[in-house]
Amino acid sequence: MCSSVSVSKDPVELCFICERPVLREKGKPGAAAAETIKECTKKIGTIGYLMPDGGLQELLSVIYAENSVKHILIGHAYARAVHAHNLVSTALKERVDLRESRIKRDNNDVNKLQAWLELHDPFSTERTVIVSLGNGVTGTNQINCHLAKEVGEERLKAIVDESRSETTFSFTVNSFSKLKESVLSPPCFVRNLPWKIMVMPRTSQTQDRQTQRSLGFFLQCNGESESSSWSCYAVAELRLLNHKEDGEPFCRKIQHLFYSKENDWGFSHFMSWQDVLEPDKGYIKDDTITLEVHVVADAPHGVSWDSKKHTGFVGLKNQGATCYMNSLLQTLYFTNQLRKLANALVVLSPTAEDGEIEAVYKMPTESDDSSKSVALALQRVFHELQFCDKPVGTKKLTKSFGWETLDSFMQHDVQEFLRVLLDKLESKMKGTCVEGTVPKLFEGKMVSFIKCKTIDYTSTRVETFYDIQLNVKGKKNIDESFHDYITTEMLDGDNKYDAGEHGLQDAEKGVIFASFPPVLHLHLMRFQYDPITDCSVKFNDRFEFYEKISLEPYLQASEPTRADYTLHAVLVHSGDNHGGHYVVFINPKGDGKWCKFDDDVVSRCTKAEAIDHNYGGHDDDTNNMTVKHCTNAYMLVYIRDSELKNVLQEVTEDDIPQEVRG
Repeated sequence: MCSSVSVSKDPVELCFICERPVLREKGKPGAAAAETIKECTKKIGTIGYLMPDGGLQELLSVIYAENSVKHILIGHAYARAVHAHNLVSTALKERVDLRESRIKRDNNDVNKLQAWLELHDPFSTERTVIVSLGNGVTGTNQINCHLAKEVGEERLKAIVDESRSETTFSFTVNSFSKLKESVLSPPCFVRNLPWKIMVMPRTSQTQDRQTQRSLGFFLQCNGESESSSWSCYAVAELRLLNHKEDGEPFCRKIQHLFYSKENDWGFSHFMSWQDVLEPDKGYIKDDTITLEVHVVADAPHGVSWDSKKHTGFVGLKNQGATCYMNSLLQTLYFTNQLRKLANALVVLSPTAEDGEIEAVYKMPTESDDSSKSVALALQRVFHELQFCDKPVGTKKLTKSFGWETLDSFMQHDVQEFLRVLLDKLESKMKGTCVEGTVPKLFEGKMVSFIKCKTIDYTSTRVETFYDIQLNVKGKKNIDESFHDYITTEMLDGDNKYDAGEHGLQDAEKGVIFASFPPVLHLHLMRFQYDPITDCSVKFNDRFEFYEKISLEPYLQASEPTRADYTLHAVLVHSGDNHGGHYVVFINPKGDGKWCKFDDDVVSRCTKAEAIDHNYGGHDDDTNNMTVKHCTNAYMLVYIRDSELKNVLQEVTEDDIPQEVRG
């Protein structure tokens, strides 16, 4: 759990990962430290932020009471990075022993350390962590960290994670009855922004013109910032705690887009002053009240939010109403097999014999103009998404579409845009070694049939598809929609089927799936034309979908591998038929660890935020604060389990042509 800072006189300490020198005698940074950190942090993730001021410094200064180490911990950001490197390096071992090595400490130090560990849970990961402490006066203390073997590929969370998406914090107000003006709690950091509880006495007039005193309770965000460009959407529950053992807190909920002109939100009349002061109600004890807030916040916009550091990924700049395009591009970017093969575009040499492929990157002549080549522009966007540290622009890509400036500010149809983009890529790949990549990844087949009821006659037609449109209206979940899709229609009465020489016949009409692709795009039909209003309307009905689905029941016959799928991306629309905003939740490695891509801002999120919170509809049965009626899934991307490793294969810099890197 702690860094392997040397307090002995060993000349050099080696990095656990690369075995290069990192620290020298008495914890001083070695000459090769900078290069070592740079190389190794690429392997284990960006971990420089694992050393925030405060918690870890306090912890290590307890463990290592030597002045030189304290000085490094407190004084130098560079040295903190060295310690962070070693922190992760050592934590990768299944057991970390911290020995006194002539460092004396008393029982107070050990108690302080134990209390700190219990409070902050420094190894707050999805693994089991066992912490055991000795009596620690002059003997040996051990902190045993039993981590899963795959921990080497995971980034350990910060001791005090100021980038977290949610937390609960409280504020105790003493001498409450004497409160005359507003008071603020100490800051609690969520999404790297300071959040404070604001409490104040408020007065208002009742309907009969009587003056009423009330408790004002607000949540403040980034209150001391002088910037006017930041914003952060959050939902919160404001609670006045009850001091009685069986007493329930008094709670009220808020949701708000915090920004410079509205940086606090809450209730001027949270509870009447008289009710707060009533001892029998249990909210006050010894003239003291305790206020609590549970806040869940999106990653902020317009402030210094380092998406690369917090997630390992970067976002895309919004040109104005291009959030729909950004969401789709991120979805395609994380379809690694497509990205890898798109980067490998080569053409058959006209002089090659027997179909020999030239071993160099070569674009067709008509694509030499980068401003008109969609494929080249897309490759460059993908390359920058992988290797840049800042949000990536898309102006060259939209220019290659032939869009005028104003077109970029108009939301195009998502499904249409996806089909056009895939068609352009498919056309570009013709005559190359990667021809057929698009249909291989996205194309499925269905059989349309009409089967006569009284004679042995069936008409069939095989059709290909790149996506499936599923009805949402009147359907509870994805299973009901698929059942509806393959439900047959009876052709009888005045609507009999013309079977040619067999005449008009009663028949059954329907479709059945012949094959499903490795990557399955499902468009949820939230927007449909309403003939009464003569315009498109959006259905915000609740519609459930799942992380794992099996499509075996909808196949005409079994395929070589089961049609079992894992959810990879959820494209979400907030708004109505007149417009709105798109974001996408992506499960990059297919391992259930999700990120939210909101234009230029990328943040970690929970599985529930990615799936459950985007069902739509009203959530009246739970206390879930994060569900918004007009926010719901619009498109789902599933990857076939048997193809998961292939579709999500790693893309390295060696896969990128030099022309794209330039």
